[in-house]
Amino acid sequence: MKLHEMSPNPGSRKRRKRVGRGDSSGMGKTCCRGEKGQKSRTGAKIRPFFEGGQIPLFRRLPKRGFNSPDHKEYELVNLSLLDEHFAAGEVVDVESLRAKKLLAKNERPLKVLANGEITKNLTVKADKFSAAAVAKIEAAGGQAVVVE
Repeated sequence: MKLHEMSPNPGSRKRRKRVGRGDSSGMGKTCCRGEKGQKSRTGAKIRPFFEGGQIPLFRRLPKRGFNSPDHKEYELVNLSLLDEHFAAGEVVDVESLRAKKLLAKNERPLKVLANGEITKNLTVKADKFSAAAVAKIEAAGGQAVVVE
């Protein structure tokens, strides 16, 4: 094979559409834009979801509910997870949970929920506890410490 015998794969190179080069080219006069209208003009851009002046779908649908600007999202941890991954007498806090890869990387406050049973006495430090979680932790001989 020589350099002058080489050619690109068929269909891999597409020729550029040259518009406005006379009527005989098939792409003259209106340059494939059709007649009149917004999209035939230069610089015409229509934003996404624009419905031609009709009231858009997102404005026609009813608004539902209320989104509080003060809403706080918590990283949730259940007692069953703590019982599974920690030994008796250990201190459970955000750092120890991240070290064991039980929390995501985002910086949300921690809340402990009472799903599952706890059999070990653990000192759990979190931003928030459910009332049932506090009762279960203390019943197992541990401590629930609220971190501010």
